[in-house]
Amino acid sequence: MTLPRSVADVLADHVLFEIECIDRMYLNVYVPQLQRDLGVIGYLRERLGCPVNSTAALGPITDTFVATIHRFACDQQIPIVHFTKGQRKDDIMHQHLTAFTGTEGVLFIGRAQEKNKVFRTEKRRDAAGVSYPWIIKTTSVINQWYFHCLDADFGPFFLKFSSYFPYNAKLCINGNHWAQRQAAMAGIGFTELDNGFAAVDNPAALQQICSSLGAEQIDALLRKWLARLPHPFSPADRAAGYRYELSILQAEFSLTQMLDKPITGRIFFEQVLRDNLDIGRPDQIGLVFDRRIIRKGPRATPGRFRTRVITDGVTPSLHVDYKKSSIKQYHKLGRALRTETTINETRDFGIGKRLTNLPALAQIGFSANRRLLAVQRLSHDPADGAAALAQISDPVITTTGTRIPGMRLTDPRVLALLAVLCVFHLLPHGFANADLRRHLAPLLGLAPEHMTSSQLTYDLRRLRLHGLIERIPGSFRYRVTATGMTTAMFLTHLNQRVLRVGLAALTDPDPPTPSPLRTTARAYQAAVHDLITQAGHAA
Repeated sequence: MTLPRSVADVLADHVLFEIECIDRMYLNVYVPQLQRDLGVIGYLRERLGCPVNSTAALGPITDTFVATIHRFACDQQIPIVHFTKGQRKDDIMHQHLTAFTGTEGVLFIGRAQEKNKVFRTEKRRDAAGVSYPWIIKTTSVINQWYFHCLDADFGPFFLKFSSYFPYNAKLCINGNHWAQRQAAMAGIGFTELDNGFAAVDNPAALQQICSSLGAEQIDALLRKWLARLPHPFSPADRAAGYRYELSILQAEFSLTQMLDKPITGRIFFEQVLRDNLDIGRPDQIGLVFDRRIIRKGPRATPGRFRTRVITDGVTPSLHVDYKKSSIKQYHKLGRALRTETTINETRDFGIGKRLTNLPALAQIGFSANRRLLAVQRLSHDPADGAAALAQISDPVITTTGTRIPGMRLTDPRVLALLAVLCVFHLLPHGFANADLRRHLAPLLGLAPEHMTSSQLTYDLRRLRLHGLIERIPGSFRYRVTATGMTTAMFLTHLNQRVLRVGLAALTDPDPPTPSPLRTTARAYQAAVHDLITQAGHAA
């Protein structure tokens, strides 16, 4: 019995090149001293000179900040978009990006109302009943200002500022877009695949570029655009140490493996889904993330252990989770296998959130992608089966340019030829044209004398060029190849014992006994009909 192979081993036969790269990153932009109430009090007293601990003194800063944004948009002729609920911000960004003609700049400024953590002042009373102000951290729906920009090095990104103290911001970048621009500047030829690479002249050089992306480049991007965009902290604030820093909220680490043929990827990934629906079990996910999974007790590993197959349109994707992190795997744009590890909580792996921890986090993410491929198993290489089927059913072009039609497996003549090959395999000295005439004619309901030599010659040529038979050297006789024998036996049995029997059960309007296959088919059709009906009512 053949043991299942790992997906990594099977892929090795079909991958043209592969690229590891930091993909999407979502970063917190914050002033460390202003994340606690004591730090806010210090800012109020030392920077603003407020005798009372009240956030009311911060209102003028907010007003000035918002006014500066509007003035900046007016001076630079940048459109302001007011986002509505359910509106896809990426779609709007792509519209403005298409119309933008420069190499870098602000595409548009967006405003949205979102929940965010803020500091507020509430009234409290001491033991004597005297009221006093107290600063607390709470959540409120406030305006968020999105600066969607195009950078010469990073491509499209956005920087989102909160309009309320402590004016935290979020930076969203895509490492693959950065790698595309660095490759172009280095003179490396490539073809884009969305946020990836469909083809590249020098994969090794490109991988070196991808591996060089780190905290230094990301921090430089933030400093560059903080100097260009309006933000609430003055030069005096920055001189006093109130300076924005970066931490990691979410980081995606991708492995893109470009496959040799589009159909290879589709059938390969479909087989991966079928054979690995248990990959989310604790024993499996522990191997993927190289972490110990504790099932019970006070130290039990949090999270649900499951495998999800999510379909977007006609494209399925495989999802497995570990705590707040996850791995997603899918067939990307019909060209590549994409494996992405998304880490939403760095402390799940004992790593801090500061951007300086990115190298350690990247090692975790990229290792998880590789481990998933090593843990996943395949019962067979589905591309081999597709190639064997194509060898029979696809047309063959000879060296002289002659087109030999494929052997359609529903053609009665093809099925008869396959049945005859099962008989000819037993002949020690092979078979000739006359032998084919004698055995083939009854299967087609013909008399042997009614079959012409040209028809038989054509059949022999088709069988030979599709690799099912070969000519014995120095003779006009043929023998069945090993591939021809196994293929003929399998397809003949498939037709006689599966297809005919199954189709008869499905199409017989009045079977003598109920057919389980027909009953199942009707139940499936009824379920689909009910689903469509319910959807119609809901609409």
